[in-house]
Amino acid sequence: MTRSIALVWFRRDLRLHDNAALVSACEAAHVVPVYCFDPREYGRRAFGGPDSFEFLKTGPHRARFRLESVEALRSSLRHRGSDLVVRVGRPESVIPELAAAVGADFVTMHTWPTSEERQVESAVRRALDDIGVASRRFWGHTLTHLDDLPMSLDDLPDTYTTLRKAVEAESTVRPPSPTPDIPAVPADAPEPGTLPTLSTLDDGLSMPVDDDRSVLTFDGGENAALDRVESYVWEGDHLRRYKETRNGMLGADYSSKFSPWLNEGCLSPRYVQSEVERYEDQRVKNDSTYWLTFELRWRDFFQFQFAKHGTTFFSPGGIRERADIDWRTDDAQFERWATGETGIPFVDANMRELNATGYMSNRGRQNAASFLANNLRLDWRRGAAYFETQLVDYDPASNYGNWAYIAGVGNDARERYFDIVEQARLYDGDAAYVTHWLPELAALPPEYAHEPWTMRDDEQATYGVELGVDYPKPMVDLDASYEKFG
Repeated sequence: MTRSIALVWFRRDLRLHDNAALVSACEAAHVVPVYCFDPREYGRRAFGGPDSFEFLKTGPHRARFRLESVEALRSSLRHRGSDLVVRVGRPESVIPELAAAVGADFVTMHTWPTSEERQVESAVRRALDDIGVASRRFWGHTLTHLDDLPMSLDDLPDTYTTLRKAVEAESTVRPPSPTPDIPAVPADAPEPGTLPTLSTLDDGLSMPVDDDRSVLTFDGGENAALDRVESYVWEGDHLRRYKETRNGMLGADYSSKFSPWLNEGCLSPRYVQSEVERYEDQRVKNDSTYWLTFELRWRDFFQFQFAKHGTTFFSPGGIRERADIDWRTDDAQFERWATGETGIPFVDANMRELNATGYMSNRGRQNAASFLANNLRLDWRRGAAYFETQLVDYDPASNYGNWAYIAGVGNDARERYFDIVEQARLYDGDAAYVTHWLPELAALPPEYAHEPWTMRDDEQATYGVELGVDYPKPMVDLDASYEKFG
């Protein structure tokens, strides 16, 4: 071990297991772990680029989850004789200042592919260069490491299936690295500082109220992440039927719901894969165990796509540079979509779940996105930005990549619109999900709960649901809105 001091800058990697930046820092005699709350991640911000708009950068659900995750990381570090220095400020100012104060010989960090994260990282590294402190960066948030892809980024396929087959045939997944012994902080280390409150980060934020209709309580932190893996894979034995149940709408265990912890970095995808392989060895190997790996590779796909295409993903025409779609701006229509008042129950139920809990199923996300982008033709980026605000499991590449895909400007040349009523009947046949989030429709039989606008006036009176009074009339004629795709 060299006699040196390292600073490890935690970002969206709030864990001790399988953390290459932490492992590298622990080569030094002393390590100073740091987390910095960047003010640019909170409050209202301009989207930027053509036809920009303002949106709330981080909503209360993810802000709460992040605070819990940082607090849990500090607790874990203290349990190991270390600590976490917490600051509020721009990392390009805070990190070099702390590095200089402790006499750091080098700073370690993880890197991500999207433009905002890269810009901050580049600014930090330039500032460190200016004071003569070396920086080491690592890629550590995907199942397959960037360096293990069987092709260069320039040659990366833009279709998932092509990339997946190549990776499955020619690449291996690195084993997760163990949690290292963490050297003590220097004797003259700066004060650790206190964690901010939500209102400190954004005076418009307050702690969200727990909703007992939520599918799961998403507690932030590495221990909560590992507990969820244990509960889902081993105690509940739910991995066995994952492929059959993953499109469910109600309940904690129809899908893994690892995404909040993966995206905030409390959980390593390589650790998840190691547990899948252990499960296959000890219990069963089937289509469901493969399918969880399949979904982790979907997550990888968008990370690599953003590394390849960069900011083009955030433009109205996306990576396909489409100029043939007239994306509309209509604040009133957007507000009805965002608040779950469209009059289309399957859309409204999903949006109300999102607003109340910060979460909705993958099936719900696809349908809510398709309605905004394809049926209404409202600017898809505003919908994606609204998800950025609300989602507890928001990840830039996954969120904007999937929205672009659904909007027809991303990684698929086909139109990706959904027949929303057909989807509702297929995945919520008894309307249990819709009526769970729209109790005003609970008296309706399933066919009317999904299409209340088909009721006659006398039927509305019979069931006690008057459209336009008890529940909104549909804001668009669904059948007519599909004609452009015919």
